[in-house]
Amino acid sequence: MTDKKEIRAEKAPAAIGPYSQAVKAGRTVYVSGQLPIDAQAGKITGETIREQTTQSLKNLEFILKEAGMDLSNVVKTTVLLNDINDFAGMNEVYSTFFAEPYPARAAYQVAALPAGALVEIEAVAVE
Repeated sequence: MTDKKEIRAEKAPAAIGPYSQAVKAGRTVYVSGQLPIDAQAGKITGETIREQTTQSLKNLEFILKEAGMDLSNVVKTTVLLNDINDFAGMNEVYSTFFAEPYPARAAYQVAALPAGALVEIEAVAVE
């Protein structure tokens, strides 16, 4: 694929492994899962699911902005939760970031998330 391009946003946390924050292929941007890490502080911010969801979604916004997009371009998200009982709190915050038509979404409880995070959110966006 000749039109594959890495997207890096300084305001979002750097990748903590052998992956990109996001990759643009054609008109589509694939954003890696975003933990609730504040890039300036270099650590997870917030102790509640609402606070952590807010930071994860802000990180998504920073990366999409670097790609010339915003949350209105998002067509699919995947939300990983440390505890499925946090779904309502996550959903409350999530609904303030997105407008209709909402992106398609899957949400799962996982055994654990890196750095003890409560949530991680990935996205696919299209121009």
